Amino acid sequence: MVTAQVKKIIKAALEEDIGAKDITTSLSLPSSIKGEGVIVAKEKGLLCGIKVAEEVFKTLSKEIVFRPLKKDGDHLDKNEKVAGVKGNIGTILTAERVALNFLSRLSGISTATAKFVNRVKPANTKILDTRKTTPTLRALEKYAVGVGGGRNHRLNLEKGIIVKDNHLRAGNFLADGELNEVKFQKLIKHLRSESSLKIEIEVENLTEFKSVVKYKPDIVMLDNFSLNTLRKAVALRNKYFPKVLIEASGGINLANIKAIADCGVDFISVGSITHSAQIVDFSLEIL
Repeated sequence: MVTAQVKKIIKAALEEDIGAKDITTSLSLPSSIKGEGVIVAKEKGLLCGIKVAEEVFKTLSKEIVFRPLKKDGDHLDKNEKVAGVKGNIGTILTAERVALNFLSRLSGISTATAKFVNRVKPANTKILDTRKTTPTLRALEKYAVGVGGGRNHRLNLEKGIIVKDNHLRAGNFLADGELNEVKFQKLIKHLRSESSLKIEIEVENLTEFKSVVKYKPDIVMLDNFSLNTLRKAVALRNKYFPKVLIEASGGINLANIKAIADCGVDFISVGSITHSAQIVDFSLEIL
């Protein structure tokens, strides 16, 4: 998963952290000193980013020997060793913080995602991420969601058609809470004629859902629906439009996601797994 894009991200992160040079290390240690260290998980979590961490060290020096002791998706216990690093000590110390930052951030996302995925079992509901990601880090953060058992929503605006409430209002498809069904039907036909991508429509209440679902978009997103209205929407879909998929979104957390999944929705999108995931702490110890 260390693509050309990821390598650019790593290079930019190193440039940001180092500046012109690591002045402390260069003034404190002989340039030729060699040694080794170990990366340790300081708390429990689900590992993600081990190859990214390796690439950080390798970017500064191909001579660094990085030995993974765990792989992405492995469950970690507190104080468990994740990887060994051997080579020039100055290089190891200079790369340390960037490598650990990537491990911490990505493992935090995979750990958070896994909690949501496990919480909805045994329902068949799939957990989706959103575009609420750290600018420039989306590829890595969505990878971490996958490691945690979640699924990626569209990577960017090019990769999927989601007609949201603002689109409906801006285009006068929706006014005063009522859908202009003549205009909306033309919109659906236009989208299908211009693209082979799946079409998803966001609605904010049961009335909008009833108006939209009869035009059989691929997915209808139910934004901030109560449990009662979720059940009504799912029942209506099941009876009359079984091929239309339903996604729940808005205000999703670990306390309510099980009840939402039990309503029978196909997907639940959770922004917090990327924008608010708590990091998993790691340290590098020189031996």
